[in-house]
Amino acid sequence: MALTPSTMLALDTKAPDFLLQDVVSNEKFSLAKFADKKALLVMFICRHCPFVKHIKDELAQLGKDYTNQNLGIVAISANDANNYPDDAPEKLKEMALELGLTFPLCYDETQEVAKAYTAACTPDFFLFDRNRQLVYRGQLDDSRPSNGIPVTGKDLRAAVDAVLNNQPVSQEQKPSVGCNIKWKAGNAPSYYN
Repeated sequence: MALTPSTMLALDTKAPDFLLQDVVSNEKFSLAKFADKKALLVMFICRHCPFVKHIKDELAQLGKDYTNQNLGIVAISANDANNYPDDAPEKLKEMALELGLTFPLCYDETQEVAKAYTAACTPDFFLFDRNRQLVYRGQLDDSRPSNGIPVTGKDLRAAVDAVLNNQPVSQEQKPSVGCNIKWKAGNAPSYYN
């Protein structure tokens, strides 16, 4: 498995809008759906990646822990489902139901949303404040599939808590790492090469 780091999009970048369908409810989601939320977490994940499998329970728990707080969460999968059938919408739906996800899991078939966010790996996390300016792009925590460090979500949770409590988010942010997004043939963005 190739280790790919996140691109570390510039802080203060405005959240790119999107219109994607949740694989469970078939409801369409955009930035406007989260307009009443103080913060928005956009996560790029998939089903087959060992890095996502390693943290999937924490992702589900994160959604549960922040359900009644002022945080919007949306997960997006952009992998080429033709070459990676485990990441097709019906398989993503199975994963969302198995994990009891409390947030939408959308499929980015064109991969345009992933490109707009400069997503490079799964998992890749982007946290935006009330003005939808980027305040955190980094790792969930220090745990990796083979390093023996427990999955706690401490880095991402600290950033979320800071935003929700009107505190500054630490500028010390470590890139997320994982499997590269599986781009369709000829569709890999320039930042990826």
